[in-house]
Amino acid sequence: MARKPDGPLRKGWTTGACATAATRAAWQAMLSGQFPNPVTITLPRGETPSFALVKAETGDGWARASVIKDAGDDPDVTHGAEIIATLRRAEPGNGITFHAGDGVGRITKPGLPLPVGEPAINPKPREMMIAQITDLAEQFNVRPDVEIEVSIPGGQEIATKTWNPRLGIVGGLSVLGTTGIVIPFSCSAWIHSIHRGIDVARATGRTHVAGATGKTSEAAIRTFYDLPDEAILDMGDFVGGMLKYLRKNPVEHISICGGFAKLVKLAQGHLDLHSSRSQVDFDRLAQTVKHCGGDAMLQDATRTANTAKLVLEQCQAANVDIADTIARQACESARATLDGATVVEIVITDRDGKIIARHSPGDFDTFRPPAKN
Repeated sequence: MARKPDGPLRKGWTTGACATAATRAAWQAMLSGQFPNPVTITLPRGETPSFALVKAETGDGWARASVIKDAGDDPDVTHGAEIIATLRRAEPGNGITFHAGDGVGRITKPGLPLPVGEPAINPKPREMMIAQITDLAEQFNVRPDVEIEVSIPGGQEIATKTWNPRLGIVGGLSVLGTTGIVIPFSCSAWIHSIHRGIDVARATGRTHVAGATGKTSEAAIRTFYDLPDEAILDMGDFVGGMLKYLRKNPVEHISICGGFAKLVKLAQGHLDLHSSRSQVDFDRLAQTVKHCGGDAMLQDATRTANTAKLVLEQCQAANVDIADTIARQACESARATLDGATVVEIVITDRDGKIIARHSPGDFDTFRPPAKN
């Protein structure tokens, strides 16, 4: 995750807002013969941003407009992408339909807010585009019968950096955004992807999912249980966002896998594990060392340690098994957030991906496949 810069941050616009602006511009050109440039739209909360057009093309029964996505100061993978809307007149009575152009994905798995086979243009952006089409149709006294095709050149490649392949969205990006505004470093898109991952797992009948803090822990838990893509949640630092959604949308079992330092934070009650938003309490960790049998010297070393990794190494050298206790404490913290909705397991890995501790009140070994000869 990129580091949040100091000082005030500039907001940006979602792909949904950009697609809506391009849609309004193309539709207005079809109705009036002229493109508005810049084009102004109204967002769900009343904001009225304006967008400069990059493309402005018309033909017999169609029009095309595009804008460049500006995500502000957010480290958004789609920042700078061109969002294109191509509109074509439809047969009378057909209404407004949506289509995936180049770089926009299609839904292939259940559990997402759109049916299988639909273009990955989410419900709220669809509502925003429909509102613009309807508004102009009323102004020009025409029926809103039109096909809207959204394209994002290079979107298929960009999508490999997102959750889309795991969620069953193939061929490109999703057109997202509930408010139209990107709040820098709010990480709303990441948390949204965690929620959609849980939805897909539930819809595909998964009874066991795993949330991992990073690639090393993800590889460890995937291998340990032989889990498929749809059972893996790219939790990152957002254990709270995952657990709170699971509380309302439970699966039977969740494994939370991460390194020692991250899971010390969970054990100490933190639900956001990012270094800028939570810190290890080394005095409290020293009390845990004492509880595990560590002597006064080891406790003092813990209080003055500069990393949790160092504490783990010192405990291992002294044959003090702190990892199991941290796994148990982290499990208790997660269970308190889940409130009984899902059975949770904590799995702690070292930096090489070796599992050094596991704890759960349930029998997770029933999920583990037998060893291969």
